[in-house]
Amino acid sequence: MDTIEGQFIRSLDELVALYDAPSARVAAKEVDYINPAGRAFIAAAPFLLLATSGRQGADVSPKGDAPGFVTVADDRTLLIPDRRGNNRIDGLRNIVENPEVGVLFMVPGVDETYRVNGPARLSVETALRARFAVHGKEPTVVIVVTVRQAFPHCAKAFVRSGLWATAGQKRPAGVPTMGMFAAARDPAVNAADFDVSYAKLVPDELY
Repeated sequence: MDTIEGQFIRSLDELVALYDAPSARVAAKEVDYINPAGRAFIAAAPFLLLATSGRQGADVSPKGDAPGFVTVADDRTLLIPDRRGNNRIDGLRNIVENPEVGVLFMVPGVDETYRVNGPARLSVETALRARFAVHGKEPTVVIVVTVRQAFPHCAKAFVRSGLWATAGQKRPAGVPTMGMFAAARDPAVNAADFDVSYAKLVPDELY
């Protein structure tokens, strides 16, 4: 690390000097509401990443369900049910401490994404939770996001990575499984046995 210490950017002026200014088209794509195109993208999205930050630092949490699981309540309000997870609630803790969130919607096979930023609150209102029940199970909370910025994000990252080119194929060789992660923490864990148990457990803990 000592050899690169002098290479870090230490001011906004230094950073801005490295990049061209965004084009007028790019600057104009940001709005402060969900327009019809944004509604259609959200309706098609079965997956999103929720970015938060709090006293313990930053967090990015995946959220997913059937396409349209996020509701656009009105042009400036999103409703995101918090489905069953690992109960770490890192992102939810952050929202209580700092309401500012970033949401990135993704649609399989689509290289563009849709970004929404703004403050969020956690609702436990009975009727709202019931509205998002699946198989008779309600989310513990519903994340209510007030839209401050909304815009589509370009396809370059997905095109460069070829993310969807291998979608549907078998797990790539060398990618660690949950069992391997568990064994890395505790050598007494048998990774293969863990993976078998994990595969049986997940379908029963989706909601």
